[in-house]
Amino acid sequence: MNPTSPTAADARTSPADMAVLRWLVAATFVVILNETIMINAIPDLMEHFAVTTRDAQWLTTAFMLTMAVVIPVTGWFLQRVTTRQAFAVAMTVFCVGTVIAAATPASAFWLLVVGRIVQAAGTAVMMPLLMTTLMSLVPESDRGRVMGNVTLAMSVAPALGPAVSGVILDLLSWRWIFLLVLPLAMTIAGAGLRSLRNVGEPVAGSIDVPSVVASAIGFGSLVYGLSLIGAEDQPVAPAVLIGGGLAVVALFVVRQLLLQRVDRPLLDLRTLTHRTYTLSLVLMSVAFMGFLGSMILLPLYLQDARGLSTLQTGLLMMPGGLAMGLLGPQVGKAFDRVGGRPLVIPGAVGITLGLVLFARIGLETPYPVVLAIHVLLMVSLAAVFTPMFTIGLGAVPPALYSHASSLLGALQQIAGAIGTAIAITVLSSRQVDLVEAGQSLESAFVGGMQKAFWVSAAVSLVVVVLALVLPGRAPARAHHEEDDTVPVASH
Repeated sequence: MNPTSPTAADARTSPADMAVLRWLVAATFVVILNETIMINAIPDLMEHFAVTTRDAQWLTTAFMLTMAVVIPVTGWFLQRVTTRQAFAVAMTVFCVGTVIAAATPASAFWLLVVGRIVQAAGTAVMMPLLMTTLMSLVPESDRGRVMGNVTLAMSVAPALGPAVSGVILDLLSWRWIFLLVLPLAMTIAGAGLRSLRNVGEPVAGSIDVPSVVASAIGFGSLVYGLSLIGAEDQPVAPAVLIGGGLAVVALFVVRQLLLQRVDRPLLDLRTLTHRTYTLSLVLMSVAFMGFLGSMILLPLYLQDARGLSTLQTGLLMMPGGLAMGLLGPQVGKAFDRVGGRPLVIPGAVGITLGLVLFARIGLETPYPVVLAIHVLLMVSLAAVFTPMFTIGLGAVPPALYSHASSLLGALQQIAGAIGTAIAITVLSSRQVDLVEAGQSLESAFVGGMQKAFWVSAAVSLVVVVLALVLPGRAPARAHHEEDDTVPVASH
């Protein structure tokens, strides 16, 4: 899907274009929700399928791995199919995966993992498709408002995943997580295909197989290695996987630089020559590390240390996700009026403050205080994500939109894996030390969690520093570059 040039900077998005984006946002929300929806279901699934914790974690790990492997290919894919074709492929694949998961018999846990992998393959296409289409259709002056609505799908869906599954599991069996999602996804797919129109024209070109292989091995090994850090049973040393993954990713990068000379890269790295995009990419990746780290630590604290049920945990975390979603459109409108700095700088400070406050909670901290801190963190993330998506993607020329959004999606998966690995490693190490020093398991867990949040808060200072140096809006020159400065057709 080769993007068209943006419309005039003083225009508003047409109702027809908004209808296209509305269905893409709805579909993206449903598919991304599934990335975290299994977190609360792990104990139930362990009992139902009689599998270990490590086996059950594959339901989340396999999803994340597939996303990391498929997303780098989507930049190439989206330039070679129409909008409708990309949407149809993504939703069909997702629905097939959902059917497989829902129909899994009790004796075939591996089939449930396969269903999650197929789901993830469809999900991996939707986010870059949404972002590429948005940047192609929405004029610069209206992008903040529209991007604010997109925040609902991009950030709120993973935040609400545990809450939704907590409610479902309290009332129904784990199978209903898929049975309730399936008709919703099918309805959105059908309605979306009736309403969607194609944006831009696809370009011809063959795929570079060595790049696909290197991308799959490199990104897959890296994310899997990170997911094993802190695990009790490690089939392969994480250092081996991470080191090998980084080496193959380096080969992948070299291969792309060579292919760029003949305009045939799988993932065009010329996006990184745009300073504002690169800084935005780093800022969002670090912020996403803190986001995913807290998504892992907070449910563990509420259930393991405080004894809450999955439903209670989900309900306590739900207001933060809803606050992020409701604030997204307002943040977007404010960005259109005042630019990014008045939003991103306070948001970055709020992220660090929220993580510091989480590092100070204990076994007796009142639940309203925990809820308030979580809301502060989610609202601060909303203030950062919406402007940064808009500024970062707006800093590259239209011909690179699909590659820029794909690279962003891939690095988000890696950042999430890093954030989770850091959180679990620090928590486990500190917990062991405190137990050996004579503390109870609950106190030792809280001590480990506090140290993990302190580390996350320290890392989040990078977000504050980058927020201070980033411009308030994307450089104007990026929106007026000729398409032939970055060729999009393969020869």
